[in-house]
Amino acid sequence: MGAMNSTALPEPTTPTRRRGRPARPEAEVRHAVLQATLALLLSQGYEATTIEAVAAHAGVAKKTVYRHASNREELVGLAVREWTDGFAPQLQRDARNADEVLPLLQAILQAVCAQALSAQAVQVFRLLATDFPGKDALLQAYLDNGIERGRSLLADWLARQQQRGLLRKGDAACMARLILAMAVAEPLRERVIGVVAEDAPVEVHLRDCLVLLAPVLQGP
Repeated sequence: MGAMNSTALPEPTTPTRRRGRPARPEAEVRHAVLQATLALLLSQGYEATTIEAVAAHAGVAKKTVYRHASNREELVGLAVREWTDGFAPQLQRDARNADEVLPLLQAILQAVCAQALSAQAVQVFRLLATDFPGKDALLQAYLDNGIERGRSLLADWLARQQQRGLLRKGDAACMARLILAMAVAEPLRERVIGVVAEDAPVEVHLRDCLVLLAPVLQGP
């Protein structure tokens, strides 16, 4: 019986990679999702700011939004937290000596104001002064991720300068609350009620605050 002819199987080919747009960096996607959250919140209200609506507005899949937050409350909290993320790095730097403390504090407050007095932040604060469905949830997210986190970050910074002997001893948490009330909350209130323009400079106000605070913070 003659030998059977065998047909060699073709070598497997490597699938051709489909060309397309490169994947967006995760940080860029996250920022787009959180910006979409704030945009919807301010234009359509809290209840309309759903995961589905945010995904559509940001141009991403729902599962992409769910990678960052499991529900609307978390999503709004992260959107507010992004403001404090914007100035948090400034509070990681410590003064090298007593002469650096006040200039460094002014730079910190300038960074806080850049976030807390932004057009979006002013609009959110103005929204919180009204009644609307979902206000309690938004207010809690604003307090936890904005006001309280900002106070905590500044209190930690003040405490570190105290431990280094560069600031007068005192209740760092109370000091942080009062400093932010003077330096940030007051210009925010002025913008919300229309006393000054939303884009008004804040440098002179901060310098005046530091002149008043200097003898209190540094002591004799």
